[in-house]
Amino acid sequence: MTVDSTAARKPRRSSKRAGAKKAAGEPELVQLLTPEGERVEHPDYSIDLSPEELRGLYRDMVLTRRFDGEATTLQRQGELGLWASLLGQEAAQIGSGRATRDDDYVFPTYREHGVAWCRGVDPTNLLGMFRGVNHGGWDPNENNFHLYTIVIGSQALHATGYAMGVAKDGADSAVIAYFGDGASSQGDVAEAFTFAAVYNAPVVFFCQNNQWAISEPTERQTRVPLYQRAQGYGFPGVRVDGNDVLAVLAVTKAALDRARTGEGPMLIEAFTYRMGAHTTSDDPTRYRLDEERELWEAKDPILRLRAHLEKQGLADEAFFAALETESDALAKRVRDTVRTMPDPEDMAMFEHTYADGHALVDEERAQFVAYQASFAEETN
Repeated sequence: MTVDSTAARKPRRSSKRAGAKKAAGEPELVQLLTPEGERVEHPDYSIDLSPEELRGLYRDMVLTRRFDGEATTLQRQGELGLWASLLGQEAAQIGSGRATRDDDYVFPTYREHGVAWCRGVDPTNLLGMFRGVNHGGWDPNENNFHLYTIVIGSQALHATGYAMGVAKDGADSAVIAYFGDGASSQGDVAEAFTFAAVYNAPVVFFCQNNQWAISEPTERQTRVPLYQRAQGYGFPGVRVDGNDVLAVLAVTKAALDRARTGEGPMLIEAFTYRMGAHTTSDDPTRYRLDEERELWEAKDPILRLRAHLEKQGLADEAFFAALETESDALAKRVRDTVRTMPDPEDMAMFEHTYADGHALVDEERAQFVAYQASFAEETN
């Protein structure tokens, strides 16, 4: 799905107006689609999409959620070693992913499965690393989508450095870096903000604030809303309703356009919620209440857009039925692909680490060879 880049207006230079006032107790944020599926206006951001484009966004979110759910099930069945679910964050990822152009470059963490979908990365390629058969199953330069980064926050520095290079090359493309609310406490992210600001790098920092850094709530991470941190570095910040795919699309397009035209970095805080566990090794019932999750389930990004499509007569039952069939086919393909992934050679983990070899790697390889041989000796 391609969205007209002129649909989203540039944000005002001041970051003080982060969005329209919400109901009492609710944060200030940019919203274009209410949890009930009603379109609302915002003074600084707007988006005008065709019925086909709206259905395309819905399809993206549904298929991404189905893939994500299938991966979680495969991990529970022992087919994957670990999985980091995006459940509840589909709008933040699809909206921002669809805002990028082909020549933009994306630096993800390890949870951006929806963004990968938007960049044309085959979903099954995301699973090799979690099955332990490769270090990432795609060429980053084919889709301008970097390999997943497990080290928390380091990709913000990589993105900033890449963006500085883009600026020196005189290109009109932009870079976007994803990270979570927990990563915002990392020194790497602070350093990336500093370099991006000082060098006016064409980079958008996209923080998915899903309320929990594993078991640490946001209030243990910051005393002010995360988007306001940008002010201290000298560039704008904005908080968007991360469960509103239209608002995320509008805000991210505006931020990327701003970066492309030489106006420098911007921080987007997508205010959303991690409805599942941090990863499949985590048990969120030990640190958060069911009532909290139920509150956010009422703001489900997929149900929100479906309500809008149905109220406006933009999708019929045939559309939803066909999408369910497509979803089932995707799930089957994911299962079949994962279960037939070939195992790597035992010694492959030691290759391609250093271009010219390394004494420590050679020592570790020899130790591993001896370890493997010990099993053969025990069976003789």
